[in-house]
Amino acid sequence: MKFFVVFLLVASALFGSAAKVQAQLYDVRTSTTNFERKERDAVKVQVEGTAAWTRDFWQSWLKDTYNIRVKGGGVLGLGKSDLLVAKQTPASSVSGKLIDLYSTVTSPSDSTSELSVWAAFGPDTFLSPDKNATEFAALRTITQSFASAARLKAYREQIAEAEKQLKEAEKEKEKLEKERTSLQASTTSNLARIEALKQQNISNTLKAREDSVKLVSNAQQLDLRKLRLQRKRDRMTGLERK
Repeated sequence: MKFFVVFLLVASALFGSAAKVQAQLYDVRTSTTNFERKERDAVKVQVEGTAAWTRDFWQSWLKDTYNIRVKGGGVLGLGKSDLLVAKQTPASSVSGKLIDLYSTVTSPSDSTSELSVWAAFGPDTFLSPDKNATEFAALRTITQSFASAARLKAYREQIAEAEKQLKEAEKEKEKLEKERTSLQASTTSNLARIEALKQQNISNTLKAREDSVKLVSNAQQLDLRKLRLQRKRDRMTGLERK
């Protein structure tokens, strides 16, 4: 009973931890990022996928959804990905003004990546949730929309990969079934041949024994005939002398 209670406690802790980690994915949060040696207000979200996968999809998604083309803007430092920048771009979903859109992608783990997004109207006029509540909320909405699209894309790719692996497994199963059937047929054939050879060996042994008996009889008859022949020759020789 004590062991069962301990097991339930451990299982509960594990499942709770897994659920917490899963909840962190695709959940956009307000945070800060260090840019130009200053902390800037930003929105961040973690998604499934490598940094390269997230970076590529983020760029293509912005282009397809908002016609925003981001470009590499240098390296932030060790462990950081290239800075992606879209200078003075009209982003109606964020603001009617032109903005500079900044973003980076890092890798908290091998299977997840984190997107950080911040923006500015110009030098030293970065958006903040306090001073630019509407624009910052819109920036958060864009990031959340990307997170939803990234989740859908990741699931589709996972399903496609699972289907591919299933087809490969089915092909391997068919191949193994054919090999098994072929080996069974070959084994059956070999066993039949072995049985036939066993029967042939038994028949050969019996025939050899019969031939051995006949050989002894033949040798006896041969000796008898030689003796009879010799007697006839002796008799003929005696008649010729008379």
